[in-house]
Amino acid sequence: MPYIAVAVSGGIDSLAAAWIFKKKGCRLLGIHFTTGYESLNPKQVQHISDQLGIPVKIMDCTREFQNLVINYFINTYKSGKTPNPCLVCNPSIKFGAVFDFARSMNASSMATGHYAGIFKDSQGHYHLLQGKDLKKDQSYFLAFMSQTQLASACFPLGELTKEEVRKQAEEAGLSPPVEKESQDICFIRENYKDFLLKYGNIDQQPGIIEDVKGRVIGKHNGLYSFTIGQRKGINCPASEPYYVVRIDIKFNRLIVGFKDDLFVSQCFVKNINWITPPEKLPVSLHVRLRYRHKPVLALVSAENQETVRVEFDIPQSSVTPGQGAVFYKDNEVLGGGWIC
Repeated sequence: MPYIAVAVSGGIDSLAAAWIFKKKGCRLLGIHFTTGYESLNPKQVQHISDQLGIPVKIMDCTREFQNLVINYFINTYKSGKTPNPCLVCNPSIKFGAVFDFARSMNASSMATGHYAGIFKDSQGHYHLLQGKDLKKDQSYFLAFMSQTQLASACFPLGELTKEEVRKQAEEAGLSPPVEKESQDICFIRENYKDFLLKYGNIDQQPGIIEDVKGRVIGKHNGLYSFTIGQRKGINCPASEPYYVVRIDIKFNRLIVGFKDDLFVSQCFVKNINWITPPEKLPVSLHVRLRYRHKPVLALVSAENQETVRVEFDIPQSSVTPGQGAVFYKDNEVLGGGWIC
């Protein structure tokens, strides 16, 4: 009889996900993968196994994580864009390398503690849905998953709120070895700038700071430490605060402006992974431009074979190249791509 593999990080959500299946009498196999940057020690992993009463295997995922996530993270910053590693990690690591490892031990499906849902229609097509708890909804981070991956994925927390998860965990006597909530960038313990300097072979080449009218108003100590919409670190006195409006890698320039200069009426999104493609373009959809961004209505139309144009009903601030744009219709994720 095949296992359900459960990715257990050590936090309360992954423990609760495993416990839900445990109560149903499912045959479970816990997988804890290490990245080379942070992980539980073997005693903590054994504590998870003992609490749940299931075997927990440790997978060394260092090589895959370095090649697929860390290198992407560093190279995106080097190109003057802002990466989103979770959008890459979920399809390539958790539901890629880790699930391949689980399958080698006779697992038929992969469960995680994501707050999201999956629905299979009568035609056998899988749909990715928002989680019930919209404050914790993590469907954004799953937008690059394939139909094959969704067919084998399980999200048992999708119909629960965070408070309900905490209550179930408390009633089950679950005590996570990791009390701290996982962060968007789980592999960075220090400041991301320090991480880039330590691991990224970053060129700290100083350059000029210009305002949106082309006037030189200061100097920067390296473009790697800036992102669109950033206010701190510009250090140029003015009548109101400056914000980063554009990063010019070619000429090593930091372009800054006032808050109003951050707003744009459109952007372009490339390399879209359509989970459920719209019937035709152009189409009006809700678009989320980063995880903490409230989805906004926009007209999505084809620019070329690889890129769409996204025209916002209301201009949006700090639209950042390199971040993921995720498209929603009602509570369903239709797909996602990269802002360019």
